[in-house]
Amino acid sequence: MKAIHTTLQAAILAAAVMAGVPAMADHGGHADHDQQATNAMADTANGEIKKVDKPSGKLTIKHGELKNLGMGAMTMVFRVKDAAMLDKVKAGDKVRFTVENANGAMMVTAIEVAK
Repeated sequence: MKAIHTTLQAAILAAAVMAGVPAMADHGGHADHDQQATNAMADTANGEIKKVDKPSGKLTIKHGELKNLGMGAMTMVFRVKDAAMLDKVKAGDKVRFTVENANGAMMVTAIEVAK
């Protein structure tokens, strides 16, 4: 009888723990969101716009290290994800931007004039 009672208690406890799992998983989502925000900040680099080439949809940027791409500081030409980005900056602007490797092409996916 004691074994049945212990088994029943274990089953009730297991059910109670399992009922709490979705709540804990939802709460854990905050940690994932925080990590994504941290990764996004790590992917952001500082730079200076050297040239805006609207016809070709490209920016020439003198930039610091691009940690997410394992690339050191240099000046290079980037495609932009959205042509509207080209209207947000001009030569000489100090910027913060994000670059991703899109099938071998370095593409600016976000940009803002630094304050």
